Amino acid sequence: MSKVKKINVVISDSSFEDAEIEKQILRKIGAEIRFFQCESESEIIEVAKDADALLNDHLPLRKKTLSRLNSVRIIVRYGVGYDNIDLKTATEKRIIVCNVPDYCTNEVAEHTLSLILALVRKILWMDASTRNGEWDWKKFVPIYRLSGRTVGIIGFGKIGQAVAERLKPFGLKIIAHDPIIPREVFENRNVTQVKLDELLSTADIILIHCPLTKDTYHMINREKIELMKRTAILINVSRGAIVDEKALYLALKEKRIQAAGLDTFEFEPVKKQNPLLTLDNVIVTPHVAWYSEEAAIDVRRTAAEEVLRFFYGIKPKNVVNPDVLRYYPNLKVKP
Repeated sequence: MSKVKKINVVISDSSFEDAEIEKQILRKIGAEIRFFQCESESEIIEVAKDADALLNDHLPLRKKTLSRLNSVRIIVRYGVGYDNIDLKTATEKRIIVCNVPDYCTNEVAEHTLSLILALVRKILWMDASTRNGEWDWKKFVPIYRLSGRTVGIIGFGKIGQAVAERLKPFGLKIIAHDPIIPREVFENRNVTQVKLDELLSTADIILIHCPLTKDTYHMINREKIELMKRTAILINVSRGAIVDEKALYLALKEKRIQAAGLDTFEFEPVKKQNPLLTLDNVIVTPHVAWYSEEAAIDVRRTAAEEVLRFFYGIKPKNVVNPDVLRYYPNLKVKP
């Protein structure tokens, strides 16, 4: 009697130190879990060429890679964004692609709020000055109170809405732009829906919470930055490539906008030579807005559960290329 082939699950480029959470979940289907911390697509091809399922973190999965993964039937991205995966090729290869859309909503919203307060109150610069033996608040004028100012949120999905709710007690006027979200969502949140150019020219604090797509790539460019107030603060905790970094650098250097808070960059890890790191009106963090101990557990658990559902014959919850499901008509739909 021939042995039943074990389901081969590959974790290709994990940022975590082990696969214990995933193993606990996937042992229910007797899966063989192979854990790697690949640093290139060529390494992924080597370790995952015979995999049935792939858990992917940050490395790109482009056409040249996906074309070599002939056994993979499901890919789950450890995160909200999935711009690193070629969905067209994945669909052509009949590979279901899933993300984890809501594991870090609170964390990203709280990180955004932290950057707002640190930038508005100039906390980092005051700290450095005071540690240097200075005691002169006049160095940091002007500082404006938050109450009565306008925040503009670009992207009004779950995270944008969570940020809006946290900002309301500060007495801010909140406006937002999102061409996808229905008008009633804005109305229910008591947030004014506006077009992008109006938001950029009106807001004192501009927050980016939209996904990276072909339409949002370098959406915040020189032309859009010129619409902003000279006192504007720009915060990006979404994807670095939404902002044209060269245009942002020039605007910050020439004080055409006041300051920026950046958790993401177009190329990561950010290089020491990136000119944005030389500016004294920028706060940077290392793509960490998603992180808390709880979120780190949730993203791994949810990703593994999507694989578990698929091999149980159940439709995964967070499929981002739904056209592929026509190849899997027998998947059951469960709440």
